[in-house]
Amino acid sequence: MQLFHLGPRHGSIAGRFARGLLAALFSLALAVGSTSLSAASADAAFNADGFDFWVDSSMGPIKSRIFRAADGNTDRVVYALDGMRAREDLNGWEIETEVARELTKWNINVVMPVGGQSSFYLDWNAQSSFLGIQPGSGSASGSSSGSGGMQVFSGGPGKSYTYTWETFLTQELPIALRDRLGFKSDRNGVFGLSMGGSAALTLAAYHPDQFSFAGSFSGYLNISGPGMREAIRVAMLDAGGYNVDSMAAPWDSKWLRMDPFLFAPKLIENNTRVWVSAGTGRPTASDGPSFNTLTGMGLETLAWVNTRAFQARMLTLNATNATYDFPEFGIHNWLNWQDQVFRMLPTLSDSIG
Repeated sequence: MQLFHLGPRHGSIAGRFARGLLAALFSLALAVGSTSLSAASADAAFNADGFDFWVDSSMGPIKSRIFRAADGNTDRVVYALDGMRAREDLNGWEIETEVARELTKWNINVVMPVGGQSSFYLDWNAQSSFLGIQPGSGSASGSSSGSGGMQVFSGGPGKSYTYTWETFLTQELPIALRDRLGFKSDRNGVFGLSMGGSAALTLAAYHPDQFSFAGSFSGYLNISGPGMREAIRVAMLDAGGYNVDSMAAPWDSKWLRMDPFLFAPKLIENNTRVWVSAGTGRPTASDGPSFNTLTGMGLETLAWVNTRAFQARMLTLNATNATYDFPEFGIHNWLNWQDQVFRMLPTLSDSIG
């Protein structure tokens, strides 16, 4: 199923990529020291319908927020992954959106892992450090504004320990959910925005026994594309002061493993139901003139190009398991991502449990 029209008004993929990459890198460079990369800051919107669910892991105790399905079932489960500026108190989906309330109305249990700033939800090679200097005692988490470039030697998540998020999400957390809440640990769904979008497809590709559905909103789905590793390096530096080489060295095959463009055949072989979406980078009436809007336009354009490249790859493989949704308006912010979840909901509901 396809919800798009690829017409000449969009320009060539190559041209769009070049413009998007330049705009995004320009935005990222300006963002250092000034603003968030994904959205304007907002006060935490605690949802009393959820509850804290702590699980011991190789990273220490990790909190998730659980929202129970309206009908009380334990079979229909979806994981909601955060973006690069994931905080340590609440998941961005809870802070910024109403998706948990809507998903539970559809009789879906929602699992929102908390934390994982700049992690790409992968198992890293080492804790983040620069020049062999061990991180200090400061905190690198919870920053919703300002540059993480000043935090490169501070302590915090993924610095005082090594990130093992893939292990947590596919082993430690689902086992705890099964044993303590009775949640089904197969035919789950997973979706995410930006960093979490590519991570959702990665988890589904390599863990088909757990995930039958994966959704990516404004994700970076062609990580091996020109300039993408450099853009990720800058973004991770700004989002908490993380060293991308601690995640994966430049020559590490992990870069290939985490690239949806390259592992697309796995999603087809697994018959994973996939939903991929990105806005064009054109602001809506709700996106007032601001620096955040300018930044969001550049980042979303880059995500649009990445998602289109992934779509082209899937089409060359004759994939029939993906839905593509490219709304005419939408920048890299939570309003856009909430709308995308609402559009995805019927497909998600039919694909899990």
